[in-house]
Amino acid sequence: MTRHTAFAAGLLLLAAGCAPVGRGIPDAALPDYYALVQQELLARGLMRTEAAPRDAPITLNSLVENFVEIALFDEFGVSAGRFVERREATALRRWERPVRVGILIGESVSPAQAEEDRRNVAAFTARLARLTGLDMTTTNDGLGNFTVMFLDRAEQRDFARFLAAEDLTSRPVIASFADSPPEAFCIAYTFGSDNPAEGYGAALILVKAEHRDLMRLSCIHEEMAQALGLPNDSFRARPTIFNDDEEFALLTKHDEILLRMLYDRRLAPGMTEAQIRPLLPTIARDAARAAGVKLGAAS
Repeated sequence: MTRHTAFAAGLLLLAAGCAPVGRGIPDAALPDYYALVQQELLARGLMRTEAAPRDAPITLNSLVENFVEIALFDEFGVSAGRFVERREATALRRWERPVRVGILIGESVSPAQAEEDRRNVAAFTARLARLTGLDMTTTNDGLGNFTVMFLDRAEQRDFARFLAAEDLTSRPVIASFADSPPEAFCIAYTFGSDNPAEGYGAALILVKAEHRDLMRLSCIHEEMAQALGLPNDSFRARPTIFNDDEEFALLTKHDEILLRMLYDRRLAPGMTEAQIRPLLPTIARDAARAAGVKLGAAS
C-alpha cells in the first residue's frame, strides 16, 4: 500500500533534528529531502532497474511463497481512525471490471514534468493491461475509477479537505492525505464492496509531486501494480519492488509473474490461502512460461 523505507525515516530524523516524523521538514524543503533520499539509495547500490538480475534467480518455491505473502496479506490495518502498519491475512482481491485510469496533476507540477508523468502512467497502464488481460486504459478527461495523482504536500491537504467536505471516503483515507509523513513516498488506496467476489471498484494513488525522476517512476510502478491486488510488501521477497528495502526501483520479471498469477482465471476474488495454495505451483509454472522466464533450482 505504501512505499517507504526505514532508511528514509532515519534520514528524516537527522534532517529534522529529531523532530516528530511528519512535522520536521517544511513544505519547501521536501524536494531537496527526496532528492537526498534518492541520491543516498543509489549510492548504496539500491533502486536497481534490472528486470531479471542474475544474483536473484526466480524459483517455483519463491513465486509460491511470495505470492501468498504479497497477495494474501495486508500491510496496513486501521486503528483509532488511522492506518497503522499491521500484517493481516486477507482473501484474494483484484479487479473484475474495466479499469479506467485517470491522471490528476497538481498546479505545483511544471508543464514539462506533467507531460512526462502522463506518458509514464499511460505506458505503464498499457503494460499492466498486457500482463493481466484486464480491460485497462487511460481516460482523456482525468477522471477514472483508478486515479493516479501527483500532488505536493499543500495540494494533499487541499484534497483531504475536499474529500471531507464531500463525504467521499473514510476517515483513515482523509487523515492519510491530510498528514502524510515524508517517509511515505507514495500511497495506493483501494476500495471494494462488502462482497469480496465483486473485486475492486475504485483506487486512488498518490505520488508525491516533490519526487524526482527515478523515485517518481518507481512510485508509479509499485503503487499502480499494488492497486491491482498485490497489497503487501515482504522483506523476504526478491527480486521485487514489493519490498521496503528499495533494492529494486521498477517492476521486475518476478513481479510480472506475480501479476500474471493474480489474474489467472483459475483464481477468483474472495478465495482464501487454503483454497489458493494447492493451485499455485501449476499457476506459477504457467505464468513463468508466459513471461519467458526459466525458473531456477529450488532454494
